Amino acid sequence: MTRVGAVLAPMLGRIATLALLAVIVPAIPSRAADVARERFDNGVTVIVRENPLAPVVALSLLVKSGVRWEQADVAGISNFVTAVMVKGTTKRGGAEIAEAIAALGGKITAAGDVDYSEIRASALARFWREMLELTAELALQPKLAPDEVDRERELILGRVQRRADNAPSRAFDEFFRALYAPHPYGLATLGTPESLKRIDAPAIVARYRTFWRPERMVLAVSGQVSAPEVIAEARRLFAAVPRGSAAPDPPIAPPAVAVHRVQIDQAAQQAQIVVGAIAPPLDHPDHAAVKVLGSVLGGGMGGRLFAELRDRRGLAYTASTFYEPTREPGALILYLGTAPENATAAEAALLAEIERVKTTLVSAEELRRAKGYLLGAYTLDRRTNARQAWYLAFYESVGVGLDYPERFRKAVEAVTAEDVRRVARTYLGTLTTVVLRPR
Repeated sequence: MTRVGAVLAPMLGRIATLALLAVIVPAIPSRAADVARERFDNGVTVIVRENPLAPVVALSLLVKSGVRWEQADVAGISNFVTAVMVKGTTKRGGAEIAEAIAALGGKITAAGDVDYSEIRASALARFWREMLELTAELALQPKLAPDEVDRERELILGRVQRRADNAPSRAFDEFFRALYAPHPYGLATLGTPESLKRIDAPAIVARYRTFWRPERMVLAVSGQVSAPEVIAEARRLFAAVPRGSAAPDPPIAPPAVAVHRVQIDQAAQQAQIVVGAIAPPLDHPDHAAVKVLGSVLGGGMGGRLFAELRDRRGLAYTASTFYEPTREPGALILYLGTAPENATAAEAALLAEIERVKTTLVSAEELRRAKGYLLGAYTLDRRTNARQAWYLAFYESVGVGLDYPERFRKAVEAVTAEDVRRVARTYLGTLTTVVLRPR
């Protein structure tokens, strides 16, 4: 899950399904009371959710190592480290690892993101011990061979070039850069050609040793397993690793709020319009209200951008909003994909919708629909063991607590029309705009 650009395609496929959930849904799966949690003496935190409904299991090992801890000269190094880690351990090579996970009926991947790096795995439930042991091997005994560093650099450079050539990805990358710089959230998750060429094998090893330490790790498991057995096995695999420094991460200065407008000319079939602003982090009291605001504007086919700009006026092919959970200040993003000849009118109409939500109260029915869509989407996203494991690990990693889903549901249900107008005025007053047009 790398930034907003990666969710554009699946988002389109979910719009119709989520529209059916535009009612306030009851309980969100996985209450804190249903989850076992233990923190080992060396700092590793293990969380297990027992789910007897299907004979599968998934895990997410999150490490506090991501874009948040990077600088421009080493941008992309967190993701680079994970790419090399899965290519071999001190015990076996990449091909052997691939064969081992295939024999478990599962898969294993690793990637760096904004607030974390992750090893993600899934398998048939009867092989959960083997899956957990393989994950521990990758996390604690990576080979980090110099030749693999060089090989992965070339592969990542190819991905960077493909993002630059892809119009939506390029527009979002430029948006984050304009919105956040010099805050680290403005850096590209994959890095840049310049930074990747500077990162050599010793830098990869040093980064791994600095950040992949037990006190920075959260392991979450969800599936048809016994929580006591999983915790016992995790203790055997992880608890003996020596603890590193317990010093807290230094705070980061918040991003400066300023008006930016960037226009890019690039060969493309559609124009891309990305407008947004700095928004509250996950643990902020306004987070739920801004999520509802985003749902009012871009929550599926009932959202204002879709209904007004796409359906009624024909000014866009794609219309949506994004507001992803983050540890530092987030971003509320409004996105349109449109025909080049409609770009000017579409941008003006988008700004008019922003002004309307800042000045006029949403109706009771529109507020109800927005909340229902938001909570329905949240429920759908947490139905699989893989997503359950990620949410459990992420909420623990950023420190909001395992009871966050229930608190979030209550906070969303308590949002009023005046709250929506208030946060629109607060957070959509200073906008960053990126427009990518075909040459």
